[in-house]
Amino acid sequence: MTTQKTTEPSKRPQWRPYWELCKPRVLREIVFATIVGVFLSVPGLPPLDLAFWAILGITLAAASAAAANQIIEYKIDAEMGRTSGRPLPLGQITPRQAIIFAVIIGLLSMSVMIKFTNTLATILTFFTLIGYAIVYTVYLKPATPQNIVIGGVTGAAPPVLGWCAITGSVDPHSLLLSLIIFVWTPPHFWALAIARMDDYRTVAEKIPVLPVTDGIPITQLHIFLYTILLFVVGLLPYLTHMSGIVYLIGAVFFGGLFVYHAWRLKQDASPKVAWKTFANSLVYLVGVFAVLILDHYIKI
Repeated sequence: MTTQKTTEPSKRPQWRPYWELCKPRVLREIVFATIVGVFLSVPGLPPLDLAFWAILGITLAAASAAAANQIIEYKIDAEMGRTSGRPLPLGQITPRQAIIFAVIIGLLSMSVMIKFTNTLATILTFFTLIGYAIVYTVYLKPATPQNIVIGGVTGAAPPVLGWCAITGSVDPHSLLLSLIIFVWTPPHFWALAIARMDDYRTVAEKIPVLPVTDGIPITQLHIFLYTILLFVVGLLPYLTHMSGIVYLIGAVFFGGLFVYHAWRLKQDASPKVAWKTFANSLVYLVGVFAVLILDHYIKI
């Protein structure tokens, strides 16, 4: 046993646990949403050097917040199958190493933002980092099964941060992008929670989630109603003349597809259907934002 423990870490690159501490899958979504905010903020192309630094600074802040989240929750993560393979529960890095890493990339984020973007974007990025890492993780998450709804404010911030980093202001259209993410987050997470019910039951006293606290039928209904609301919210960029017909077609297609999967989940709450709904929620977000970018540069 001793030999295996000492040789196993050498098979993995030393940087890998730190990369996983950043929640790379979630980070990809945040980076993409930030890019959307950056490129929609001006009529043509934004200054590419400013865009690079803005995306880098916001990405580092998101990575720092993700690391802080895992530091705070690593004991809970160890109890859940979905998260037990993370670096801290496995002992690949120590909490002290993780804290140092989170602080360093957090400071780098703030340095990049204040040097290359503007004060408002830096302040908003800082409060988003603190909002997710502390307010959501420490206070909201264990307090209510509606944690994902309230905490969705921080998760929805990247388009606003990206937009503000380029223009120095918070535009109503950037808030509309955040509204889409805000309404998208609950059905996205609750579909995952249904698929991973056994995991969340094991930590129900520490992290209440809707399927465990209120039951599957209530969660099914919530998911379906939220996807209908999301379909309507997804039309707002067209209705407010932020985008054109290209976006409208994409929003109707991807929104309708998500509603269809949510309706299927309402009829059948099996893990297989829940996983398909969860996967389609990602398709929706990427699809709608990709069409927004396409519409921004290809006017019909």
